[in-house]
Amino acid sequence: MDTRYRFRRVACAALVLSAACAQSGIAAQTEQYPSRPLRIIVPVAAGGGADFAARVMSQKLNEAWGQPVIVDNRPGGAGNFGVALAAKSAPDGYTIVLPITSFPINPSLYKKLPFDTVKDFAPVVRVGSGALLLVVHPSVATSVEQLIAVAKAKPESLNYANSGNGTTAHLAGELFKKVAGVEIASIPYKGGGPSIIDLVAGQVQMYFATIPAAIGQVKAGRLRALGVTSPERVPELPQIPTIAESGLPGFEVIWWIGFFAPAGTPRPIVEKLNTESVLILRQPDTRERFSNHGMMPGGGTPEELGAFLKSEIAKWEKVVREAKIQAE
Repeated sequence: MDTRYRFRRVACAALVLSAACAQSGIAAQTEQYPSRPLRIIVPVAAGGGADFAARVMSQKLNEAWGQPVIVDNRPGGAGNFGVALAAKSAPDGYTIVLPITSFPINPSLYKKLPFDTVKDFAPVVRVGSGALLLVVHPSVATSVEQLIAVAKAKPESLNYANSGNGTTAHLAGELFKKVAGVEIASIPYKGGGPSIIDLVAGQVQMYFATIPAAIGQVKAGRLRALGVTSPERVPELPQIPTIAESGLPGFEVIWWIGFFAPAGTPRPIVEKLNTESVLILRQPDTRERFSNHGMMPGGGTPEELGAFLKSEIAKWEKVVREAKIQAE
């Protein structure tokens, strides 16, 4: 037999054996997963909605799998620091990240990020989402239609609070202006708390707030809720219409969070994380806990989350570009 032919046969056999061993290793890794503690990176400080959801999920995953699930808060850089840390982690399923709503917005705000929002991550599951609440000072308007009429008749009389450059509240305001065809000045604040304080005082006229942050002032009569930004009414506030049904068809802004693993995480592990997470999100006590925090539990497949992420990136890129918003 020709020596070169023998060599090729041996080489091919070695490649086949190597591939078989690799597949066997992945199968064994998946079957044993998880065999040690997991880490959920949350790119914001403890205490917010994303942190709350991460702690609910960590408790439930621990109960299901008998392994500790550690919530690792890594705030900084508008969420970019913690996300970058996750991107550089080993793709073995033991580190996942729960990015905040800035995740699909930041690629349009920053010229350079230390990660690729799409290519560096494997989508796992959407964990939760929530609507924003369009609130105004009671003296301004009683409906979305009236607010738009005031903005068109006296544009200099209105401004809106934004809780930080490039935040969901900021971009919701810019999208509202675009869809309604009005000009309303944006007043930047350092967070939602100061925004609501000045709105109650009448220093600004409108704000897109998270429901938990604003509902107390609405119930007290110090603010008026005109509409929710979700495509459907919020079960906890059935009397408040959507903005879409109030004269702006198609208007939709939701904040959302989801689990992502580093790119290259074996597909069977991604599927195992997805399956268990979906089961947890369907549990009545999980749904109740989320609802009490103004959050709708998520679910769905990794493919659905990946497609949704891409649609969100495209949506906000257009808003950021047309409004000429830049990162601070």
